[in-house]
Amino acid sequence: MRAWPIRRKPRKRDDAGPQSFVLSSDWRRPSVRWGLGTTHVVLLILLIIIGLGPILWLAKSALTPTLDTITSPMAWFPHGLTWSNLSSAWTNVDVGLYMRNTVVIALGSWAFQIVVATTGAYALSVLRPKYGKVIMALLLTTLFVPAVVLLVPLYVEVVHPPLIHTSFVNNYLAVWLPESASAFNVVLMKRFFDNLPREILEAARIDGCGPFRLFVSIVLPMSRPILGVVSIFAVIASWKDYLWPLLVLGNPNLQPLSVRLPNIEQFTPLGVFLAALALTCVVPIVGFLIFRRLIVRGSGLSGALKG
Repeated sequence: MRAWPIRRKPRKRDDAGPQSFVLSSDWRRPSVRWGLGTTHVVLLILLIIIGLGPILWLAKSALTPTLDTITSPMAWFPHGLTWSNLSSAWTNVDVGLYMRNTVVIALGSWAFQIVVATTGAYALSVLRPKYGKVIMALLLTTLFVPAVVLLVPLYVEVVHPPLIHTSFVNNYLAVWLPESASAFNVVLMKRFFDNLPREILEAARIDGCGPFRLFVSIVLPMSRPILGVVSIFAVIASWKDYLWPLLVLGNPNLQPLSVRLPNIEQFTPLGVFLAALALTCVVPIVGFLIFRRLIVRGSGLSGALKG
């Protein structure tokens, strides 16, 4: 008579502790628990100092007299506060004007990039033209071209645009149009559109939706995650851009903060200049606090690369 082997249940490993790399049996030991807990607290404090330290120092220096910042930069208000630095930065340095220019440039770049990315990705992914694969291959090819190589051709096109014969220099269109032609945004958006349920799109077509109605009423409402991701990339890239606005916006009254602040540094007292830098950080910080959930979700591109 043949004896069948007895199947034994696999023994459960004793590794379900609070930390994935520490066994629960080791975690019960006071030395391990206190050692890891202390390490976590020290790392948390270091991250807070590294992340918030420069911002807090900038906020402190914005309200400190210039002499105190130079002689004792790490001291906390040895001779009191100087609120006049903020008013001087706002009026004498014209931070308000340059901040408005920065916001206008960022919003315009965001609008143009969203329109180009959504319509281009919709045409390639949903409408699927005959030569869509060739166009997609060309878009992917442009991603390997360094941005510095395109500076001269782009500048020539801005100064002497074809067919229009009107220079875009000292015009915000000179910034908006080149930034809208982002192949990365189109590829990113197309990848998301490729994963949309085709059953819903086909049902909308059967119900009589045309291409425009399908795009506005079906595709865009289903694409909120990737729209948030592209919006974050567009605003951040436009806010910190320096070289291209410097080339095409020669009028100081049209330049953003990223261009004007380095130019006025040598003519501005240190306390007033630090106050101007602190004021420029207010808008990004407030924007992060308002849209922090969207930024955290979009940082991993989970919505764009799903599937």
